[in-house]
Amino acid sequence: MDFDTVIIGAGAAGMMCAGHLDGRTLIVDHARAAGEKIRISGGGRCNFTNMYTDPDAFLSQNPHFAKSALARYTQWDFVALVDAHGIAWHEKTLGQLFCDNSAKDIIAMLHGLMDARGADLRLKASVENISRAADGFRFTLMADGKPRQMTARRMVIATGGKSIPKMGATGFAYDVARQFGLPLTDTRPALVPFTFDAGRFAEISGVATPARVTAGSASFDEALLFTHRGLSGPAILQASSYWREGEAVRLNILPDDMYAQLRDQRQQSGRMNFTTALARHLPARLVNHLSAFHDLSGNLADWSDKRLGALCDDLADWQVTPSGTEGYRTAEVTLGGVDTAALSSRTMQATDMPGLYFIGEAVDVTGWLGGYNFQWAWSSAMAAARALNA
Repeated sequence: MDFDTVIIGAGAAGMMCAGHLDGRTLIVDHARAAGEKIRISGGGRCNFTNMYTDPDAFLSQNPHFAKSALARYTQWDFVALVDAHGIAWHEKTLGQLFCDNSAKDIIAMLHGLMDARGADLRLKASVENISRAADGFRFTLMADGKPRQMTARRMVIATGGKSIPKMGATGFAYDVARQFGLPLTDTRPALVPFTFDAGRFAEISGVATPARVTAGSASFDEALLFTHRGLSGPAILQASSYWREGEAVRLNILPDDMYAQLRDQRQQSGRMNFTTALARHLPARLVNHLSAFHDLSGNLADWSDKRLGALCDDLADWQVTPSGTEGYRTAEVTLGGVDTAALSSRTMQATDMPGLYFIGEAVDVTGWLGGYNFQWAWSSAMAAARALNA
């Protein structure tokens, strides 16, 4: 065997796994540099984990699958690794941890781990013609336009999903799974903006407001952003993972205590134009947009408790139906993937194909926005590495 382990994909999961493997490791990626998604993440500062990582923050057909890996390599384990490498970090919001300096610090750390283990990194290269050998796997390594026939005892697939194809994302992991008879769950873009027909919110593009956004059974309290093409912002991205075509999304944009405060304003400033009063609680451009759908005429004194209550009820349950999403082009992750029913939750190995492992986004485990998907990359990579070293 040329190598003990070949890892296909030098992203977060692949690099983490290679950086903790004993023996001869080959790691291959078609990109010009390793860790490209890490580099662009978090506005260039990499939201590398979340303080509140919990299995409930992950979607999968088997909601229990992620528990083992997440418990055996936690967010605090990764924070300890970051600390040991002198990388300064901070919490931004909602437990989201970012590098103080640059995402490149995380990439450099992972390169250092791989170098310490003697991993052989091949970039601008690809793996083709994978086949089962008696004691491992055969494959063709395409590098510098030249094919080389190689062998490895074990193979780890860490090529991610289909999200952000301009970064080189493909369905490679799914093709390998199919080749070896592993089932796949349906895949779709996740953590992705919604689109609407006919420039539904174009006139208020750029307006943001706090909101509770509900899709299916999930609700998220974060910022909502109106765009030329539809809706975005953290609350929308979170809800998109739970949305299905044809379903309405429920927006609660009612500020806390607005009803009581408008009643008080009515007593003090009854002659104030109602839209002027409302614009003290909501962005003025949003109020102007809402006036096309609600009768906001009159002064505060003209508004009875009943009329105020009805408007507040509408703002607390504004139902809109997206025409679709921005798709894989801007989706942060892929929902679905290699069916966890075919994998060991402890080792990430294919149960019916010894020596074949799937880690990271390629697997049907999808986290919330805010560092959860990076934590799944670290945890699943460590589950595989520990099993491979055993």
